[in-house]
Amino acid sequence: MLESLFLQLEQHDCLSEAEKVILTDAVSAGRSFAVGQDLVAAGSRPTYSTLLVEGLAARYKVLEDGGRQFTALQVPGDFVDLHAFLLKTMDHGITALSPCRVFFAEHSRLRTITENAPHLTRMLWLDTLVDGAIHREWIVAMGRRSKTSHLAHLVCELFVRLRVVNLTKNMSFHLPLSQAEMADVLGLSVVHMNRVIAALRRAGVFTWVNHTVTISDWEQLVEIAEFDPTYLSMNREPR
Repeated sequence: MLESLFLQLEQHDCLSEAEKVILTDAVSAGRSFAVGQDLVAAGSRPTYSTLLVEGLAARYKVLEDGGRQFTALQVPGDFVDLHAFLLKTMDHGITALSPCRVFFAEHSRLRTITENAPHLTRMLWLDTLVDGAIHREWIVAMGRRSKTSHLAHLVCELFVRLRVVNLTKNMSFHLPLSQAEMADVLGLSVVHMNRVIAALRRAGVFTWVNHTVTISDWEQLVEIAEFDPTYLSMNREPR
């Protein structure tokens, strides 16, 4: 069940068998979450970090008026709150967008890794650095890209991330979001979201039917998105 984590980390550098054993020993029995349940609640002080192994989840913030903004999408292999190990108090929630399965890594075990396994520590540190890089791309997309470019960029990113963990089929992947939830990702009204999706469909770059996204023209989609995957640090090299 940790295969997705290993696949993600090994995009960046090789993991030894000993390091895989250390990670396997660090996680405890998992738990399932239904759609809409919080994997991690805002304001909580977890004593463990949560590893997503099945499903799609999102980090989110809610304003006083009830407005919600998704700030990240989490795919299998993601530690959705590795940063809680040091931050302690969660300033945002993480919700299940589909049925999810997670494992838990107690912070005491993560501390042992940082003290005894320097290369593995760097790999987990890199995991949080890539998180930060993704956030930067989302900020740029939110502030400076057109909404069609923003959605195209998100589709490119999800396809690449899901392909790493073997969750794409040819040029298709499962995206269990409603258009309203996607509007919470892009910071749009549902009406505006519908228009953006329709514009990209007319451009012939992808279809989104029954929660399946199929990319029809990758090169044009990348051009619309101005997508450069450098921020995902997917070159395998010594770390």
